[in-house]
Amino acid sequence: MIATHPWNLDPAQARELQRELARRVVLRDGLGEVQRVAGVDVGFEDGGATVRGAIAVLDADTLEPLEETVARRATTFPYIPGLLSFRELPAILDALDALRRPPDLVLCDGQGTAHPRRFGIACHLGVLTGLPTIGVAKSRLCGEHGPVPQDKGAWVPLRDGNEIIGGVVRTRAGVRPLYVSPGHRVSLATAVAWTLRCTTRYRLPETTRRADRIASRRFASHLASGGA
Repeated sequence: MIATHPWNLDPAQARELQRELARRVVLRDGLGEVQRVAGVDVGFEDGGATVRGAIAVLDADTLEPLEETVARRATTFPYIPGLLSFRELPAILDALDALRRPPDLVLCDGQGTAHPRRFGIACHLGVLTGLPTIGVAKSRLCGEHGPVPQDKGAWVPLRDGNEIIGGVVRTRAGVRPLYVSPGHRVSLATAVAWTLRCTTRYRLPETTRRADRIASRRFASHLASGGA
């Protein structure tokens, strides 16, 4: 069952809600057997007036696609760094609700605890759904880190002061790293391990790549007509 809360908040109210919900985040492993691993991403239509939330579910062992859904909602929250879940998550929740079976683990294209209030979109999604979630971001929102070795699989802690808030992970040798952090019911070590497990020869994990493809405009008409 998906929990909810009001979405028509101003930025100050949204930040306060993040602080409140961040207390519910669980940063220890609470995964059962992972057979279905999902990626979530969003796209925008109509010049940004419509949010398109996409979910791609893959087989956790083979990374072959199992199920895809997309949902559209009117965009009701402005683009504000640190508050993107209020803009994107309602459509993602609709897409999640349309799946035949829920995934066992979700990798989000965005932050988890590597967030100023320790409540990025992966945390938000996890707390509302109860699902184990991981944030896999392409860029840093906050924190500092040392050099990341160039070898695939190497990673270093991402710190905010004395607190470790995520990991900076090299998913492909010589390519820019990703910023991985727990969302909910997943430890940092497990978040890094699953990100690498879902990554093949590209920088981004297959969960993210697949979700990005179905969220992109070139796939919109295919999905709207009942494909996948």
